[in-house]
Amino acid sequence: MPVLIAGVLLMALTACGGGEADTGSGSGAGKGKDGSTQQGKQSEAVVSIAPKDGAKSVRTSGALKVTAAKGKLTAVEVKDAKGGRIDGKITDGGATWTPSSHLAASTKYTVHAVAKDSAGREAAEDSSFTTLTPQNTFAGYFTPEDGSTVGVGMPFSIRFTRGITHPEDVEKAITVKTEPPVDVEGHWFGNDRLDIRPEKYWAAGTKVTVDLNLDGVEGRPGVYGKQAKTVKFTIGRNQVSIVDAKKHTMKVTQDGKVIKTIPVTTGKPGYETWNGQMVMSEKLTVTRMNGDTVGYGGEYDIKDVPHAIRLTDSGTFVHGNYWGGGAFGNYNASHGCVGLRDVRGGWSKSVPAAWFFNHSMIGDVVVVKNAHDATVAPENGLNGWNMSWEKWKS
Repeated sequence: MPVLIAGVLLMALTACGGGEADTGSGSGAGKGKDGSTQQGKQSEAVVSIAPKDGAKSVRTSGALKVTAAKGKLTAVEVKDAKGGRIDGKITDGGATWTPSSHLAASTKYTVHAVAKDSAGREAAEDSSFTTLTPQNTFAGYFTPEDGSTVGVGMPFSIRFTRGITHPEDVEKAITVKTEPPVDVEGHWFGNDRLDIRPEKYWAAGTKVTVDLNLDGVEGRPGVYGKQAKTVKFTIGRNQVSIVDAKKHTMKVTQDGKVIKTIPVTTGKPGYETWNGQMVMSEKLTVTRMNGDTVGYGGEYDIKDVPHAIRLTDSGTFVHGNYWGGGAFGNYNASHGCVGLRDVRGGWSKSVPAAWFFNHSMIGDVVVVKNAHDATVAPENGLNGWNMSWEKWKS
């Protein structure tokens, strides 16, 4: 019995030793001419990432680029410290990857890139870098406010704190999505204001989302944006009011139907009201109107004008008027505003001015016609509707 056990052990040892001998004797099987397996070869693809690993104060545009030599890029992933991804495209047949947008300022990014050579073998490269911290910045002040409901004439208007000399880069950083979908276009007034609107008034109920991805955008040499904000607003019911300066009336329409006709007074000779489409930009329950602020010297200074709604930056309002006597519906007596009968102090809800004020919202449109004056300038208030769509897009 002990002999048998020893024999079994001897056979086992022989079997183990025999395997090693077989492996050595088959040294030429499954190998290339140089004696190494094809699978074990290192990929010939070479991945390069710019900027270099650990770089600081990297420019937010034009600096990030990934390339592959002797192979093709198959995947590139760029993330910020919070896990946010930067989209990009692989181009030149897999030789190059570039980001689709600018990078944020003062942000650390990590890059992971993979390429394959002609044999399908992968090579990978990882890197990280930090973007610059701007010494000079700009911001945009916008209207309407986030979460607001506005009238059908309301553009999205953004005014910048610094003049923009790279408008295309700023425009690329602002995206507008609507539900239901509608095409929108932006138009610059000077170099510090951008208004965005559709060709025609918004449809009632439209939901608008604006993404301001301005953080890191170089708006002018050495001056970078510092905002990353999403603004959402909703278009309310369709209200457009038509003022006929010759007939001294204002017809208030909703969805194209007249719901009320109000006697008004407009600008008297020498002080005529602008013609054209004007968008309500501000509502004031009571305000002071002084002729000195609009170039009319000391002709008037009324400290308690009730139910005032701004139509232009230059001082055109639709407002309550308690001093107009018999002018409403009969003759034009104002210094360019549209006046509606009111009471001093604006306490009555039954007067025309109070009714109109309470039935109006920011973004509603007032159209003036038959006045003896020019059409209001598109940049005077939120009044780009007075510009043709072709000119607006240009």
